[in-house]
Amino acid sequence: MNKLVHSSLAALILSTPAHAETLQVVALGDSLTAGYGLPDGQGFVPQLQAWLDARDVDVEIVNAGVSGDTTAGGLARLDWSLSEDTDAMILALGGNDLLRGLPVASSRANLDAILSRVAGARDLPVLLVGLEAPANYGPDFQQAFDAMYVELSQEYDTLLEPSFLGPLVVDSDMATARASYMQDDGIHPNRDGVGVIVDAFGPRVLDLIKNANP
Repeated sequence: MNKLVHSSLAALILSTPAHAETLQVVALGDSLTAGYGLPDGQGFVPQLQAWLDARDVDVEIVNAGVSGDTTAGGLARLDWSLSEDTDAMILALGGNDLLRGLPVASSRANLDAILSRVAGARDLPVLLVGLEAPANYGPDFQQAFDAMYVELSQEYDTLLEPSFLGPLVVDSDMATARASYMQDDGIHPNRDGVGVIVDAFGPRVLDLIKNANP
């Protein structure tokens, strides 16, 4: 091989960027994450994956949502939901604790335990996604539940989305949101509702990915 060809090949190799490793983000949650009631491809994780793919973001969102799961259930399956390849986490649990009226102190302790192992021990970036408690549980419960996510996010320095369903009522009232964006059960978003949520959460997920180290 003559010197000119050798030099050209070396220059080509050096000028070619290394292939970036695909980041893996685990979405640990309940039915809202799992895509309950929706056909394949219409749930939160596949729509979020499509949103990121459309922006050429090299990331894999792993669906670790289990319908009916509580914060205790999420904690119990944490170790097998994560892997050595996990680079970041979206944590969206608490809805079933809320539906069952479980003590806020118990829910908080479970989320704290998850965050201590993920954001603490493993030092992985986390996007914590909360929910808003309805007033019918009483003002003390409502205040404690809503504050739980904010305070844990501050303690563990996570990114925060205060309400999974919050984007549905940004531009409309609850009655309109239920008619347009919710399934018949009034609890889970339909395909269009998930799309609204993903559009709202997408930029925050990009921030999460920026904080991740493959």
